[in-house]
Amino acid sequence: MTSTWRRFRSFPRPIRLLQLNQAGINLGFFMLMPYLAQHLTGRAHLAVWTVGLILGLRNASQQGLFLVGGTLADRLGYKPMIMAGCVLRTVGFALFGLSTSLAVLLVAAVLSGLAGALFNPAARAYLAHEAGDRKVEAFAVFNVFYQAGILAGPLLGLALLGAGFRTVCLSAAAIFAVLAVLQWRCLPARAGAEADADRPVLHDWREAFTNRPFLAFATAMIASYALSYQMYLGLPLEVQRVGGGAGGVMALYAISALLGIAAQVPVTAWCTARWRPGQTITRGLTLMTLAFAPLAVTARFHPPPHLALVPVIACTLLLTAGTLMAFPFEMATIADIGGGRLVGTYYGLYNLLSGAGILAGNLAGGAAIDLAAHWNLPGLPWLLLICAGLASTLALAHLDRTGRLAPPGPSRPAVLTG
Repeated sequence: MTSTWRRFRSFPRPIRLLQLNQAGINLGFFMLMPYLAQHLTGRAHLAVWTVGLILGLRNASQQGLFLVGGTLADRLGYKPMIMAGCVLRTVGFALFGLSTSLAVLLVAAVLSGLAGALFNPAARAYLAHEAGDRKVEAFAVFNVFYQAGILAGPLLGLALLGAGFRTVCLSAAAIFAVLAVLQWRCLPARAGAEADADRPVLHDWREAFTNRPFLAFATAMIASYALSYQMYLGLPLEVQRVGGGAGGVMALYAISALLGIAAQVPVTAWCTARWRPGQTITRGLTLMTLAFAPLAVTARFHPPPHLALVPVIACTLLLTAGTLMAFPFEMATIADIGGGRLVGTYYGLYNLLSGAGILAGNLAGGAAIDLAAHWNLPGLPWLLLICAGLASTLALAHLDRTGRLAPPGPSRPAVLTG
């Protein structure tokens, strides 16, 4: 942690503020969202399908508008989009706590999703622009704060639940309000990459959609998001299946977040000193793929209770380690492939495509879990995930080997030490 703190302090103020901002965003989000469904089906007395509609609408409004948010950041500037996102999330989260009306809850869902579509690509584009040759290093520290918010958010939300769900919602809204003021007062304005462009927006989108190296990279990485999202689908279900309960699920999230906080910067430094960015991403995805091997191998076994969670914990550790290897280089590669232009647009499109990967992975994974139970093939979901991961790994290795992941300029980031 000393190395991470030293690295954090070595960045200029805008980057430090963006990293702290991400911790606050995740803190506010995760103190509310894990408990929203329970509140809506309980105190609000909504049908389960209605709750699914609300949560699905929130996710769809975020994933579907990432490209718009990224383009607005390129045209109007990064700071306004970050601030607008924080303000919209303030309103959305407050509405979740102030009303149980379905119409109001649907508005809250849309506003909360739109907020993420605005500040997510804008913050990443700002960070990539400001960090320059230190993008990999900046995104490594960024992920430490990202994981810290994920770790602290559910714990703070659980502590506040005793005072009522409205208190949780209004507290989360207050965090986003403070973040909006903090960005307004302290974050320097930076013009977007295309602030002076007079061409139509559709021209920018056509350029991004026809950038073959970018599309090839984004397509190859889709499976990585299907794999990583199993932390929220397949692994919790597996914990429940082996009798781990809610405590076991919370333990998985805590293990993943603590590993991210402690190991992200050292892992990035170690990888930077040894491999090209493309090689590191490929090796990270390989590790994410192999993470599901313990579950596939032990699926038909019935271990004693004190060993039942071992395969799930092993999967969590390997999956997190692979993500730590790939993430900073992945974020830097997106900006580099675009040649420093349309950075917000590229991040927005990448998030849109990765969201499609999560949706496809959830549908396929959920169907595989149902079929596995029906056909008595408990290892089927994990084998399918391994096959998807292997296909993506081979595609990434080919892109790296043929030089299609290399940026237009110098391809190797500055080496981290310490």
